[in-house]
Amino acid sequence: MMKVPKNIMSLEKIKLGGIDQWIYIRGKNTDNPILLYLHGGPGMSWMHIFRHFQAPLEDYFLVVQWEQRGSGKSYSRKIPKETMTIEQFISDLHELIEMLRNRFNKEKIFLMGHSWGSILGTFMVQRYPELFYAYIGMGQVTNMMENEKMLFQFTLDQAVKRNNKKAIKELKKIGPPFEGLHPPYENVYKGGYNAKLIVFKWLINFVETKYDSNYSKIDEIKKQYSNEIKKYLEFLYLSNPEYKPFDIFKNISGGKFSTKTMTKEILTVNLFKQVPELKVPVYIIIGRNDRITSAELAKKYFDALKAPKKEVIWFEKSYHAPNLEEPEKFNRLLIERILLESFSR
Repeated sequence: MMKVPKNIMSLEKIKLGGIDQWIYIRGKNTDNPILLYLHGGPGMSWMHIFRHFQAPLEDYFLVVQWEQRGSGKSYSRKIPKETMTIEQFISDLHELIEMLRNRFNKEKIFLMGHSWGSILGTFMVQRYPELFYAYIGMGQVTNMMENEKMLFQFTLDQAVKRNNKKAIKELKKIGPPFEGLHPPYENVYKGGYNAKLIVFKWLINFVETKYDSNYSKIDEIKKQYSNEIKKYLEFLYLSNPEYKPFDIFKNISGGKFSTKTMTKEILTVNLFKQVPELKVPVYIIIGRNDRITSAELAKKYFDALKAPKKEVIWFEKSYHAPNLEEPEKFNRLLIERILLESFSR
C-alpha cells in the first residue's frame, strides 16, 4: 500500500463569507499542530515574505497564512465596502478555522496575530477560547486612540529635538489626533487618510534605537538599511512563486482599500475595556523600539489582562516586526517554548 506523503505546500483559493480568499499552507508533517498567522494592516499581507524568515517553523507546525478579505490575492474591486468590518473578519476567520480543523482533524490550533491581526486574534480568542491552544500577540494593539496620541506626540517631539523645520511645520499643520470621529472625517486626523500618512512618514524617519543616540548617524544607517531592505523586498516579491506580477499591484491596492474602509472602526478599539480577560494561555511579543503599536501600552495591557497563563517576551533589537528583525530568536520561542509548554501541560 502506497504511503500518503504528509508534507504539504499548497496555495489555495477558498470561499469565506461568500467571497474568494486565499490561504497558503506549508509544513513537513500534517500531523503537526496548526499555526495560523493573521497579518497586519489591515490589507498588508506578508505571504510573500513570511516563509523566507519562518521556514524553520514548518518542521514543527502546519503553518497557515491567510490573505484576508481585501488583502493581496484576496483583494477585488468587487468586494462590498460595507463588508469591511471587524465582525465580518471574525466571521471569515471562524469559518476558516473550522475548515482547517475538519480538514486536518485538529481539536485546537495556535493563533498568532500581528498588529491589526492582533485585534482580530484577540477578539477571536475571546469569543471561541475552546478552539485554541494559545494566543500569540505581536505588535499587539491595545487602545487605538491612545496609541495615536502617543505616536503623534513622539513624532513631534523628535522633530523638535532634531530641529527639523519641515517636519515641525507639517505636523503642526495636521494637529494632534482628536477625540471622536465626526463627519466628514474618516480618520483620526482632520486631514484624513493623507494626514495619517504624513505622521507615519515622519515617525519612520525618527524612530530611535537604544544603541545610538547620535541622530545624524542613525539617519545615515537607516537610509542605507532602508535601501537594502527595499531591494530585498522587491526581490522577494518578484522571485516568489506564490505571487504573479499582477498580485503585487493587488497587494498595494488592497492595502489602500482596506485601510480607508476600516480605519474608522479600528480607531474605536480599546482592548483594555473590550477584552479584559482571555481564557487561553497568552504570549505577548513586544519589540522594545515599537512605536507603531506602543510597546508601553502593550506592556500595560499585558499587566491588566487576566489569563490562565500569560507571558511577555521582549525583543530588544526589534521595532514592529520581531519575526523579521530577530527571526532566529522568534522561531526558537515558538518551537522551544510555546509549542513545548502547550503540550506539557
